[in-house]
Amino acid sequence: MATVTTRDGVEIFYKDWGPKTAQPIMFHHGWPLSSDDWDTQMLFFLQHGYRVVAHDRRGHGRSAQVSEGHDMDHYAADAAAVVEHLDLRNVVHIGHSTGGGEATHYVAQHGQPQGRVAKLIIIGAVPPIMVKTAANPGGLPIDVFDGLRKALADNRSKFYVDLPSGPFYSFNRPGAQPIQAVINNWWRQGMMGGAKAHYDGIRAFSETDFTEDLKIITVPTLVMHGDDDQIVPIADSAFLSAKLLKNSTLKVYEKFPHGMCTTHADVVNPDLLAFVKA
Repeated sequence: MATVTTRDGVEIFYKDWGPKTAQPIMFHHGWPLSSDDWDTQMLFFLQHGYRVVAHDRRGHGRSAQVSEGHDMDHYAADAAAVVEHLDLRNVVHIGHSTGGGEATHYVAQHGQPQGRVAKLIIIGAVPPIMVKTAANPGGLPIDVFDGLRKALADNRSKFYVDLPSGPFYSFNRPGAQPIQAVINNWWRQGMMGGAKAHYDGIRAFSETDFTEDLKIITVPTLVMHGDDDQIVPIADSAFLSAKLLKNSTLKVYEKFPHGMCTTHADVVNPDLLAFVKA
């Protein structure tokens, strides 16, 4: 397996497919999944001549199940370690959910200052901040995230069946037809990772404030979100992020779920390609 060792000694697994001379697209996965969640998009861009790179976040997938560093500063630094190891330049970063926060923090703190970033795309992403605070009255109460932590600690395997079976892909909506293979793959990816990394990661994705990151990003940024996202409600995420970004395009998808890259890849992928090529 291809890995890079970070400055604090953590082995990060990554995939690097396609021509090394082609423009790179780097993918940042959601919680508690792995780079495998991007299979459809990676194959799509590979077929269009791009170099595609994706890594497993620390504690997730095939990366080391370390005890510490499950926060956005480390996540972004780990992504930077992969980029710098491969010497990627003119990169388009695509992040989903927690990965959207990671990609945002990476671009603001590492990639843009180093001149390595061409564009940013965030999909169903957690910025600016998910939890309800005095400064973010439209956020979700902390009780929601405490509930996630309890469900994970009580029975992680069951939790990782229930979440994709219901709100993640909107399979709980009237008339929806759950896709068992998609649910199984979500469970598989989740159970590959470490329980502590996933437990600590809930705080990272819910309580990190990306406001200042969004304000300093100047590269063209596409903000994509489904208006039936039950995991990251659109009103307190995409709409606010698009306003804070200096060079943003907002694209809202009617009735699309949080996991729309899987359920609606036939719509999402061409839109990603169009923005990358523009």
